[in-house]
Amino acid sequence: MKGIIGKKLGMTQIYNEAGELVPVTVIEAGPAYVVQKKTKDKDGYSALQLGFQIKKIEKVNKALQGHFKKSGDKAFYFLKEVKFDDISQFEAGQEIKVSDVFSEGEIVDVTGVSKGKGFQGVMKRHNFKGGRATHGSMFHRAPGSAGSSAYPSRVWKGKRYPGHMGNEQVTTQNLKIEKIFPEKNLMLIKGAIPGSTNSFVVIKNAIKK
Repeated sequence: MKGIIGKKLGMTQIYNEAGELVPVTVIEAGPAYVVQKKTKDKDGYSALQLGFQIKKIEKVNKALQGHFKKSGDKAFYFLKEVKFDDISQFEAGQEIKVSDVFSEGEIVDVTGVSKGKGFQGVMKRHNFKGGRATHGSMFHRAPGSAGSSAYPSRVWKGKRYPGHMGNEQVTTQNLKIEKIFPEKNLMLIKGAIPGSTNSFVVIKNAIKK
């Protein structure tokens, strides 16, 4: 396992080596900094706690100040734990760039928080067909029956209803890294990824490729 933290900058398109036009998502991937090392002896697993986007250490509370000062004098807007198979090559406070972890052509999984859609009805949220639109049916976008009065005399658990949609953690799997610009810390990933512009994402090597 390996990974890095990044920020979604938006989408564009490029031509690949075969001359095909490919839609890509532009990600500012790193530099990330090692805030803490998790070891098998102490924590039961191997992982690195990574920090992304530096902020003034005076801007965080005293508990976080103490945590950050163990690895240096930097504080971060975004912290995330990423599992690494071999953490012996990393030290607390070390800077990790995208070219240190990934190369062009690799297949990755990208995790982010999806765009929030607010409160939505069943047709948008669950792709219900809805009722007929004409002839005075008076049943157009409603969810329909929720359960009979005699049996089960209640609403079944898991019944699909209107409600809050989006704003949840989503992972898109098996995306190809089309291009890496190490001098600009930019990564171009084929296709769309979860989240809005300027949202944080975590890029890991694919586990089901």
